[in-house]
Amino acid sequence: MTRANVILLALIACIAALPLFGGSYALRLGTIACMYGVLALSWNVVGGFAGYPSFATAAFFGLGAYAAGVLMSKGVPLMVSVSVAGVMAFAVATLLGAALLRLRGHYFAIASLSLIEVFRELVNNATDLTGGGMGLNIPVSPSAGIMADAMFYFYVMWGLLLGTALMVVIVAGSKLGFGLACIRQNETAANMIGLNTTLYKSIAFGLSAGFVGAAGGVYAAWVHYIDPSDVFDILYSVKPIVMALIGGLGSPLGVLVGAFVYLGLEEVVWRNYIQIHSGVLGVLIVVLLLFLPHGLMSIRDRLLSWRPKRV
Repeated sequence: MTRANVILLALIACIAALPLFGGSYALRLGTIACMYGVLALSWNVVGGFAGYPSFATAAFFGLGAYAAGVLMSKGVPLMVSVSVAGVMAFAVATLLGAALLRLRGHYFAIASLSLIEVFRELVNNATDLTGGGMGLNIPVSPSAGIMADAMFYFYVMWGLLLGTALMVVIVAGSKLGFGLACIRQNETAANMIGLNTTLYKSIAFGLSAGFVGAAGGVYAAWVHYIDPSDVFDILYSVKPIVMALIGGLGSPLGVLVGAFVYLGLEEVVWRNYIQIHSGVLGVLIVVLLLFLPHGLMSIRDRLLSWRPKRV
């Protein structure tokens, strides 16, 4: 295991201590940070490792949210519902990936973006099951108190973040990760040497969607009410890409740091510039990307290059 991956897991372990130092606001922020981390790390599997610009994150986040939400409304326990949501998202993404991932570049980006509208329309039309445009109310389980509930959902989302990080570390050091790196460098050459690029890309797309779908399921249970405009919001597709670019595309540690930095910027801007928060946040991100085009991880590389060499 590389030093960067050890630091990644250590950082996630440190996040687990957050409830010891903060109240309900810290727990809410920590839960969102873990969710953003799951989205960003998951996207990095297909977008960073394989180099395919996927905009389907919101589609599978919403699919997982509704899959778990419907199951919980039928009385299925939370953990079972979230697990089913993740498996369902993985299966659907793997099957769709076999077709969509034959496209490349902006063609694939547009095709993956269209999945958001396809799934949203399916949910809107399945009114008997999902509530359609009226949304879906998810039963509230017996509560032990506001703080206990907040801590419970924080640790569930944290556990999902840890699982996502372990998946990313395993993939990066596996034959699958090597194959995805070959695809990113030169897919045509990878095909010529006998690599089954469609299979590798489909598995990566499925893994990416599976953890995103599980995060959607946890989110649905956490907020107790979901509607198509919320969970199929295109921002869930855009934000992970921005987080990866901020931290360093392809670097799991950089992507997670980018997710936390993005959330910090988002919170500061919301608190101080609520009327024009979108514009201010956009300007800050553009400035950051202009001065650090290779992400925050490039700072480490610059420092290492400036280190005086031993004679």
